[in-house]
Amino acid sequence: MLLQINRLANYLNQQKGSHSVTLVFYFFRTFLVVMATVATASCGFYFRSSYNLPDEIQKLSITSFDQYGALTREMKTQLRLHNINIVAPAELVSNLRLSGESYSENVLSLYQNSRVAEKQFVYTVRYIVTVPKKGDYSFLTSLNRTYLGNPWTALAKSVEKDMLMQEMRVEATKKIMRQLARMNTQIEEFERKEAEK
Repeated sequence: MLLQINRLANYLNQQKGSHSVTLVFYFFRTFLVVMATVATASCGFYFRSSYNLPDEIQKLSITSFDQYGALTREMKTQLRLHNINIVAPAELVSNLRLSGESYSENVLSLYQNSRVAEKQFVYTVRYIVTVPKKGDYSFLTSLNRTYLGNPWTALAKSVEKDMLMQEMRVEATKKIMRQLARMNTQIEEFERKEAEK
């Protein structure tokens, strides 16, 4: 590589004018592209929609405690982003069942006048993945966020809380996708136990 750079430098010294400047920019651009490619390939970088999902869930039905709720809509969006074919429930089709979601608030600190100063918001989603002839797998994903309470801006805090809930809902569906990607191990374990019987 250094030898090639030296040769290019010698060549550019021999050539004068705009042609040499063009070559420098061309070489520099090519060098940057090569380095960026090597860097992303060596660090384990993956583009979005590249989860190594099990073959059993490449086609998936989704059922929910609230078929038209915000969580169900967001989950379907995530599945489509990862090229999972969403189909109607059937006997031989894997199913993702959203069992429920829950919200809770915990007071973390108070002002001197005993008003709430800081709260922790906890969001939990329960779901079950059913793979035909390979078992049911129950999961729970939980997220928490902290936010400050100001009694003088109650309306603004209400809007902020709604935005926070939506943000956590989106993050929960991403965690569910990551869990689906890890199911290869659980399915293999199930198959191994069945083979030992």
